[in-house]
Amino acid sequence: MAYIREVKYYETDKMGIVHHSNYVRWFEEARMDFLGKIGFPYDKMEEMGIISPVLGVSCKYKTVVKFGETVEIETKVISFNGIKLVLGYEIKKFGTDEITTVGESEHCFVDEQFKPVNMKKLNRDFYETTVSYVKQ
Repeated sequence: MAYIREVKYYETDKMGIVHHSNYVRWFEEARMDFLGKIGFPYDKMEEMGIISPVLGVSCKYKTVVKFGETVEIETKVISFNGIKLVLGYEIKKFGTDEITTVGESEHCFVDEQFKPVNMKKLNRDFYETTVSYVKQ
């Protein structure tokens, strides 16, 4: 599922190139967009008392993205077992096949006391919907 955004001036360095720290924010924006598009916006999960902390993030830069460009961030479910969710991201310059960045983020699901919860048991709809997006 694709999330499209324009590069903001404040996200760049003196050379007009997107600063590396912004890609993690973009991954989060794309994740929130993905969850909303599949019918499970993050605020809905929080209302259920479910929190999804980040366990890890990785990012590889292939080419630069600059101020004024528009990017398309493809979000893919790499794996999900009900407790741990791994998402993959591929950033392209909008309207091209040029991949600028690839990355992953790992998340778990916990209750408000930070005790792990199994979404397969707690919210079967979320589990089945998310698993249906796992890329083989």
